[in-house]
Order: sequence, then C-alpha cells, then structure tokens
Amino acid sequence: MIKPTRIFGTDGVRGRANSKPMTVEIALALGRAAGKLFRTRLGKHRVVIGKDTRLSCYMFENALISGLCSMGVDTLMLGPFPTPGVAFITRAYRADAGIVISASHNPFYDNGIKFFSSEGFKLPDSWEEEMEQLVAKNDFDDALPAEDEVGRNTKINDADGRYIEYVKATFPRRLSLKNIKVALDCANGAAYKVAPLVFRELDAQVFVYGNAPNGLNINDGCGSLHPETVQKAVIDHRADVGIALDGDADRVVMVDENAQIVDGDTILAICARDMQKQGLLRNNKVVATVMSNFGFLKSMESLGIDVIKAPVGDRYVIQEMIKHDAILGGEQSGHMIFLDHNTTGDGLVCALQVLRIMIETDSKLSDLATIFKRYPQATINVKVKSKPPLDGLKQIQEAKNQVEKQLADSGRVLIRYSGTEDICRVMVEGPKVKQVHELANMIAAAVRNEIGK
Repeated sequence: MIKPTRIFGTDGVRGRANSKPMTVEIALALGRAAGKLFRTRLGKHRVVIGKDTRLSCYMFENALISGLCSMGVDTLMLGPFPTPGVAFITRAYRADAGIVISASHNPFYDNGIKFFSSEGFKLPDSWEEEMEQLVAKNDFDDALPAEDEVGRNTKINDADGRYIEYVKATFPRRLSLKNIKVALDCANGAAYKVAPLVFRELDAQVFVYGNAPNGLNINDGCGSLHPETVQKAVIDHRADVGIALDGDADRVVMVDENAQIVDGDTILAICARDMQKQGLLRNNKVVATVMSNFGFLKSMESLGIDVIKAPVGDRYVIQEMIKHDAILGGEQSGHMIFLDHNTTGDGLVCALQVLRIMIETDSKLSDLATIFKRYPQATINVKVKSKPPLDGLKQIQEAKNQVEKQLADSGRVLIRYSGTEDICRVMVEGPKVKQVHELANMIAAAVRNEIGK
C-alpha cells in the first residue's frame, strides 16, 4: 500500500497556491477521491462548491469540478460565498457534501480546500484519511462511470438570497436596526455582496469597507485581522458599532462606539450571559479554547457557567460542543458557533446576536464589553522551518519552565504550532503588560534559535 502524504491539516488542505499541497493536480485528485467515496455511499451524488475572492480560486474550482464530474457526481457552483453559507446551502440542497475553496484570514497567495458533510459539519478525520489514501494512489479507473453517467455542473443563481434570508431569520422580526449606524468591513472577501445587504435589509445605516475584491486584496490591511480600518470608520461616521469579517466570513471582530476592539472572548461572554438569562444556554455550558483570556474564565465562573476548553480551531470547538451537548462556543479570534443557528462559525449570525442584545438591553457595546476584566496577554508568531514535538526541544522547554516559575499562579504560558501555517505561536498571560511582553519575547527568542526559519 502506498503510504499517503499528509495533506489535511486542522482546517482542510492549506498552503501557498501552486505549491504542494495546493496544486491543481492535487485539487483534481481530491475531487476524484471525494467523488469515488460519495459514489460508494447512499446519497444524491451532488456536491456544493463555494469559494472566496482570491485569484487562485478559479483554477481550484475548475479542478475540483472536473474531478467530481469525472466520477459521476453533480456539482452545484456558488461562486464567491461565505463559508457558513456553503454549510447552509449544503444542508438546504441535501447534498452529499460541501466544499469551500478558501484560506480564510490568510493573504491572497495562500489558498485552501475544506469539506463539509451533508449535515454541514467538517468531515471526520476518517474520511480525510480515506481521501489521502486515494490521492496518494491516484488510480480511479476502477470507479469511472459510463459516458452517459458523468456529472453535471450547475450554477446556483439564488444562493445569495437564500443565505441572506437565512441569516436575517436569526434576528427577531419584532426588532429593527433602524436607529443603528454600522461600519462594516468585508475584508474584500467572500461576504462582500451578502453582508451589506443583510444589515441594510434590517434597516441599519451601513458604511461599507473592503467590498471591492480584485483577487489580490483579500485580507490586505482590512477585515478581522486589521480592525484598525473599521475602528477609524466608527470614528469618522460616529457609528454605533463596527463589524470586521475575515476573508470567508466565518469569524468576526467587533468595535464599540469608542472604537475599542471587542474580540471573540468578549463576544462569547456577552452571548453566554444573555443566553443564560433567557434559559437558552443548554446544560449551562460554553466551549472556549486554551487561548481564551483568564479574565473570561473568571467571568464565566462568577456566573456559574461551566467552560469546556478545546484545542484551538473551530472544528475542535464544535467537537467539544457536540460531546458536551453545548450550543454555544467560540474562539478569541472571532469564530463563534451558535449550534441552534448554524453548524460552523458564522460572522454575520454572530454580529446580529450582539446587536440584538444591545437593542433588547438598551445598551451600548462598550457597556456590554465590561463583562470581564481582561488579563494582559502577549502573543508572538514565530516562523519555523519544521514542526518537531515541542516537548522534545530543550531550549524552548527551559525558557517555558523559567517563565512559568516566574508567573507562578498569576498567569500562564501556551506554546503551539499553527495548524494552517509554518508558525509557532507563543502566548503569555499575566497581571502586568510589560512583564508578559518581556516573557513572551524570551520564549520566542528560544523558538527562533532552535527551529526558527
């Protein structure tokens, strides 16, 4: 048996476009592998395909469609479309799977391919492993359909309207955004068409940024990784709230009326408290990650809400939510999952939940954001040449132990590799701003010295 090369990471296949594993050849083989798997199982034998706005999406879209159709699977093409929208349309069309071509918050020169099941969840590891085996073998002759059974590709023309109505339905009909000024940054990404319409159709006054994609400017100085754009917009337009999506709109960072950033930890705390008050927080549990701020954990403890900590990555958050029967989870980065609304992170749904809470409680976002006192936190990303097990790296472990000894019970350290980039993330949290930055830099120096690129 051919030993497969590991191409799937924590969020599908990801890498620099036109370099392994993100090549047209691998995309074609992935399409054929997925088609072969779906043809051996009961189903409609149709797959939904969406993408973001980066230039390389065209070639991967065509390669995946060709691979799937060659195996007798029909494809439903959405064009540029938010990741959570692909999950929704997959369920709506009762398709076998959904595929998103996107590198999320990464620069335009990266891209990725991720799969959703017919239920709208990320595919299980076992399916990914099967596809890797088939891609490694790259021999599909035994499963090719007859000439009159190859798949058809169809463009879905009403997908935008369907998703817009779906998102709006998560906002109570009795409420309106009529008196709300929204500064909206679409990151020149997948939501550049649908996001402004959602808020305008709910009667908000919307000032839109990042809605002119050219294939090269996705996430470029805009979106959730660069909230300074929407911060300035909030001041310029005296807006009530700023909303910054990422390239595929599955995460959101918000900005209050004073242009202060409200990140995923704060949004999660605001929504958890609100759902608890309404008796909607199932089992009184919320799922966060190991990166969540210590202040968030203390806030939830004071409310009597149990926090389940998952590894970083929305797929792991969702796995823990299902395991513990929770319906609310999220990450500091802005992935927010409301399982009673969608099966993946949805930046638009999340923003509407916060706006609803603002209206119902007659509160400004700055008022809601006082829900917890944030502990100073320093995060440094170090580019690495390889990813050996961290616990076997002497210099890094010595630096980590020294920092933990200095912080004692007043802080914490987290060192981990990115699942989508050649990066080691160093996070230090403690009571003093200057201290955590100095300690984080000390560990980062050890990382650079031992495995830095």
